[in-house]
Amino acid sequence: MKINEYLLERGESPVPLNDSSHYRVTSGEIFYDSHFLKQLRLETLRAQRSKSTLSLILLTLDKEADVKSINMNEILGIIREKTRDTDMSGFVNHNAICVLLPDTDEAGAKAICAKLANENSPFSMTTSSYPDHIFESLTKNGYVRPDAFPFELWDSGGLIDASWFKPLLKRGLDVVGSIFGIFIFMPVMLITALAIKVTSPGPVIFSQIRLGKQGTPFTFYKFRSMHVNMDNQIHREYVQDFIKGNHAKVNQGDTEKPLYKIKSDPRITRVGKFIRKTSIDELPQFFNVLKGNMSLVGPRPPLAYEAEKYQAWHLRRILEMKPGITGLWQVEGRSKTEWNDSVRLDIRYIQNWSLLYDLKILLRTVKEVLKCRGAM
Repeated sequence: MKINEYLLERGESPVPLNDSSHYRVTSGEIFYDSHFLKQLRLETLRAQRSKSTLSLILLTLDKEADVKSINMNEILGIIREKTRDTDMSGFVNHNAICVLLPDTDEAGAKAICAKLANENSPFSMTTSSYPDHIFESLTKNGYVRPDAFPFELWDSGGLIDASWFKPLLKRGLDVVGSIFGIFIFMPVMLITALAIKVTSPGPVIFSQIRLGKQGTPFTFYKFRSMHVNMDNQIHREYVQDFIKGNHAKVNQGDTEKPLYKIKSDPRITRVGKFIRKTSIDELPQFFNVLKGNMSLVGPRPPLAYEAEKYQAWHLRRILEMKPGITGLWQVEGRSKTEWNDSVRLDIRYIQNWSLLYDLKILLRTVKEVLKCRGAM
């Protein structure tokens, strides 16, 4: 159905043919306002760089509301009259309007929300602040709540409807690749499991809660390389210093050949040292990929206490893309790369990813693993 036909059926004024800032039609449905979402993306990136707070108000039409009697264009006009000149508003879909509030914290967003409030309003309102709500959720819950930001911020593949096949291709590669990996490496995994069981008490598989795309928690698998019931304080302190950029404190190498990894970790078993150096400990993650928690290629999934220490711009590596077993950082940086540079590599991958790019990284990963470069 054409957009103007849809509006006329509802008794609303048609949108001018040259006006693409209101609605975008996809498969017969009123869909996202691409112009508004592009602006949201730009403002989010600006907030990251300037370390300012970005807030939004999401007005969603109540289910009980009489849709045919509501003129969404008229409501959008009223919202624009009641908000500041620097604020931006637009349609998210046929029953939701979003108001974007640059340089505004949660208190400011609630004040504007109060101005928009109306007893007879058919909308429910939600406010959120970036990145405050994300960090608050990480600190309180150990993960990013789904409502920490009301909808997905970025569309790293361009227009949403035009790039639906790209994630599908990536998922296809993940499924085929993980099944192939499980089949090929099954003998190695069985031998590793036996070696771990014989040499140290405890489970063969080490499971841990990590953060996936948009900060969603999932159970992450590795072969156990440490003694059981070990305190993680060593790693917590190291990660905190690493992310803060205390290079002199965390560099386990020298100035010419830096090594950003705990070199002599007393928690690691004898078998653990070998399977870490050869990256065999990562093989169970093929099951994470098969389940859909991870991808073959992507940023590494962080622990919650790591993500708590992030700066706002670091969040892109967990919000925009599914984490991977390997990635651009592993093949270009590995353990010699400083934290900020490793995040830049992840962001570069997110911005440029394609099926061919994934295949190239996978081939380079095989080369790096065979060299045991940067592994400890």
